[in-house]
Amino acid sequence: MNTRVLTGITTTGTPHLGNYAGAIRPSIQASTRPDVDAFYFMADYHALIKCDEPARIARSRLEIAATWLAAGLDPERVTFYRQSDIPEIPELCWMLTCVTAKGLMNRAHAYKAAVDQNVARNVDEDDGVTMGLFSYPVLMAADILMFNANKVPVGRDQIQHLEMARDIAQRFNHLYGQGEDLFVLPEVQVDDDVATLPGLDGRKMSKSYDNTIPLFEGGSKAMRAAVMRIVTDSRGPGEPKDAESSHLFTLYRAFSSREQAATFKQALEDGLAWGEAKTQLCELLDAELGPMRERYADLISRPDRLEDILQAGAVKARKLSVPFIERLREAVGLCRSISVSAAAAPSTTKSKGKAARFVSFRDEGGKFRFRLIGADGVELLLSEPFDDPKAAGAAIKALQQPQALQSMAAQEGGMVSVRLDGRVVCQYAEEVAADVEAALASMGD
Repeated sequence: MNTRVLTGITTTGTPHLGNYAGAIRPSIQASTRPDVDAFYFMADYHALIKCDEPARIARSRLEIAATWLAAGLDPERVTFYRQSDIPEIPELCWMLTCVTAKGLMNRAHAYKAAVDQNVARNVDEDDGVTMGLFSYPVLMAADILMFNANKVPVGRDQIQHLEMARDIAQRFNHLYGQGEDLFVLPEVQVDDDVATLPGLDGRKMSKSYDNTIPLFEGGSKAMRAAVMRIVTDSRGPGEPKDAESSHLFTLYRAFSSREQAATFKQALEDGLAWGEAKTQLCELLDAELGPMRERYADLISRPDRLEDILQAGAVKARKLSVPFIERLREAVGLCRSISVSAAAAPSTTKSKGKAARFVSFRDEGGKFRFRLIGADGVELLLSEPFDDPKAAGAAIKALQQPQALQSMAAQEGGMVSVRLDGRVVCQYAEEVAADVEAALASMGD
């Protein structure tokens, strides 16, 4: 049995060398193991908690997606998606919120730190605290529990959130499981061997310290410029250097073989000049990152290609999330109900109530969509976005043709995908397939 491992990346900035060595590289390596079922997602809902700059979040989503793919993540092998493309996650978040004790959230480290800072400033203890910050652990729990991840790699500062996710899952299982565990209890995975790179000043490489080395953005020139700013001691050429206390050597060791590191260390102890040592570090980094940088530049210049990959990842993820949320709805009492008498006795006359219908609209992103609404007013399907309203209208017209679904629809996992001219125009859960067919058939009556 494979172990499902889930990792989220908050979309608030541009990945740097420390992100690559500490998270991206080891995660991609782990995803190639035959016993791992890997889920990687961009946590763009989480980004809203930390950042109120829409352009920055939008750009970060592109940069992070391009970075992971350029670094070797195989979207065919893993499930790679954006959090905001999975509507079942915020729905689950609300279900979990309704069983989560406020006292549990009061103990969250991030919230307590914000309160302590406000108390120190002699202002209201909740000044500047949003519900997003306060209930952040519940959304994180929804991310994990939506796909019943077995293990979640995190830093030590995130262990508490994993413990909270387990507490919330246990509470939900107790209330609604009826003797069955709806949620797997996730296990924390902390890898103390993962590299934590020093920045230009020797402190942990972090945007908050403004001491990072760019990974791909700005190309080789930007990376070299940053490396040349690494702080070193005053020992000149020919003077022996203390390699073990040098963060330049630490950076070199993170990207070299043991033999290369040993040779570099000996050269420093023999008096290698710091300038030459930085040049050798740049050459080492370029050897590993150069090919990735080219792939990154190609991907970032083709956002439509990135979007196709992410949408395919969302379809893959929703094959699991759609049927699971239906199961959870049933568990909490929100399943769709059908009148037995109405279903059992077909009417010989047309209903005088509202008929099934298509509703066209323009979404928040300016794209054109349509919904199929059943005679009972329940939404049966939501289309994919269209750039052209005429294309959306053509899809509606095609669906209204007699027996259209026989040639257009195909079951894929727990979903039914409807294609027109090779493009997926809409999807819906297999559980409502009969309702969709009945609604479309009624339009031809």
